[in-house]
Amino acid sequence: MGEPEVARLGPPVTLAFALTLLALGLLGAFVAGLLGVGGAIVMIPLLLYVPPALGAGRLDVKAVAGVTMTQVLVAAVSGMLAHRRRHAVSARLAWIGGVAMAAGSLVGALASKWADERALLGVFALMVSAAAVLIVAPGRRDDAEADAARVAFSPVRAATVASGVGVAAGLVGAGGAFLLVPLLLAVVGIPIRVTIGSSLAITALGAVAGFLGKLVTGQIPWAPTLAVVAGAVPGAQLGALVSRRLPPRAL
Repeated sequence: MGEPEVARLGPPVTLAFALTLLALGLLGAFVAGLLGVGGAIVMIPLLLYVPPALGAGRLDVKAVAGVTMTQVLVAAVSGMLAHRRRHAVSARLAWIGGVAMAAGSLVGALASKWADERALLGVFALMVSAAAVLIVAPGRRDDAEADAARVAFSPVRAATVASGVGVAAGLVGAGGAFLLVPLLLAVVGIPIRVTIGSSLAITALGAVAGFLGKLVTGQIPWAPTLAVVAGAVPGAQLGALVSRRLPPRAL
């Protein structure tokens, strides 16, 4: 059995490890559906530090990146469908941003095979720091009744933002929506509810490319991934339901 095959199977998963991963998948996907992010901003530190702290098991940085990329794909699709039923997804923004993000994410995911683990953690830290700064920047946050089909924006600006986030997201195994959401608000000028729904659609398209990049380079440990994904589907739906009931300022 070659090394890529071992990487795909991942470490042995005990019942305690599987239940821990399922619970973390539920939590991460709830955040995804609630805020329109992929959930990786929560999942990456949780998967790195919670299982070892509980004595349940351990995943290294590259294994976590493979798990979270898959979880992000499932959570983003599930959450996007829930928001789409409430007409909060701009199809034009989703396709422009999604194609651009997919291209960037594929490049990042392929390059991550040869990246140092410390470098990957550094990229993730920079993404989180940038998101924290941008989230307090002014943007169209209070337009609760905005029509997603009629929202005006610059396609070039949207594509540039999405492709840049995609490269970084593909590297670390994140969907990148935790950085994409404040950029859509502050740089592209999209209203908050349309941003949340549309960012999930963009993230889903980007995560497809990122997932394929991780898959062909043998970076997805399937046993831990399936445990996380089992919690991600209901978690994203619940998050989207709660999101709809909260006022824009709370989101």
